[in-house]
Amino acid sequence: MQVEKKITTVAVVGAGAMGSAYASMFSDAGSFSPFFLAEGQRYHRLENRELQVNGRNYTIQARQPWEVSQPADLILVALKHHHLDEALPAIKAVTGPDTIILSVMNGLESEEIIGRACGMSNVLPAIAVGIDALREGDRFSYAQPGRIIFGQRDGSSTERLREALSRAGIPHEIPADMVRTMWWKFMINVGINQASAVLRAPYGVFQESPDARSLLLLLMQEVIELAGKISVDLTSEDLDKWFSVLDTLAPQGKTSMLQDIEAGRKTEVEIFAGKVVAMGEKHGVATPVNQTILNIIRVIEKQAGVPQKYK
Repeated sequence: MQVEKKITTVAVVGAGAMGSAYASMFSDAGSFSPFFLAEGQRYHRLENRELQVNGRNYTIQARQPWEVSQPADLILVALKHHHLDEALPAIKAVTGPDTIILSVMNGLESEEIIGRACGMSNVLPAIAVGIDALREGDRFSYAQPGRIIFGQRDGSSTERLREALSRAGIPHEIPADMVRTMWWKFMINVGINQASAVLRAPYGVFQESPDARSLLLLLMQEVIELAGKISVDLTSEDLDKWFSVLDTLAPQGKTSMLQDIEAGRKTEVEIFAGKVVAMGEKHGVATPVNQTILNIIRVIEKQAGVPQKYK
């Protein structure tokens, strides 16, 4: 198939570990013009920043929405959930009819939130799995690029994205059932992100410790039971599939939630354990392990001085 309108301009929304890693991958390819889309204080923090990924320095511009003269070809959203609402006007401002919006955010809700603001026809459902991006101050690193898994919309937009990711050297795939795949990633995050946060443990602990792996299983099994209530077919084989990915990650790598805990930042516990507990109440499923984790992380956040904003 001939690809029309190749993707060249890439707006990255979110300059944390994952956003910076992907920005560097697009920059390395040489045929893209990646930039960080930001405004206000976020823009001022990024405008003169030198980005270092895997020991290499990058000059990737930060742009405010009004500085972008044409709609972006691709918008890659790599924000924490609690920062999404404030970024929606900027995302909308650089979205055009042919723009593809790809959210690699955690949770099950970002595509719907972005779609309501910017148009669902622009959004391709996606997850990022297996990327072990790590942030240490203004330095970023990753050992495994993982892969982006995304759902189909129409043939032309899907092929444009496939071609662009191939050109950037970013592994990717299109699954037969994207809803199931997103629930699989949700299950993973409920397990590894939260367990790593309360144990303050990098991936290596979960690769070696049966007790740590047991905590993952308990958390994820509650998601499997919930998924069955809404006809999403997650099984024990999906647990095995995740552990095969886990064992490939750098032992010293850390989840985003562990990095947040160590930095005293707000975590995404509300879209993980908080979501599981809420769905459990709705569907009559007991979720004691996630309820316990929710309580523990809320206490950790409060002790760190993180504002408490619970629904």
